[in-house]
Amino acid sequence: QVQLVESGGGLVQPGGSLRLSCAASGSSRRLNGLNVWGWYRQAPGKERELVGDIRSGGSTNYAESVKGRFTISRDNTKNTMDLQMNYVKPEDTGVYFCNAKGRVVVNVEGAVRELDYWGQGTQVTVSS
Repeated sequence: QVQLVESGGGLVQPGGSLRLSCAASGSSRRLNGLNVWGWYRQAPGKERELVGDIRSGGSTNYAESVKGRFTISRDNTKNTMDLQMNYVKPEDTGVYFCNAKGRVVVNVEGAVRELDYWGQGTQVTVSS
């Protein structure tokens, strides 16, 4: 199994910055099979939405609402992922979740198991 643990959430004023981190641990075989890492968020009364993700090749994808303000980075050697949040707005408030997806071959016939792991979430509140 793989465990994801987020940290870095808290209260920040509008226009400020915050950096979230996600640390992964567990089976090295499964960790090596993870190829899409992402940050999601869920505001009160709303559905969980993708903030952005980063793929094993380094390409990134961001929601329109955070483009130019948020940056995702990965350290493959440490199995960590960060979300740098700049110029935050009140609408960025929510619980932020780390997610990792991938696949591993589970037998000699080549059967594949899809992997999809979530962290427990960290609260981000943007308010003056």
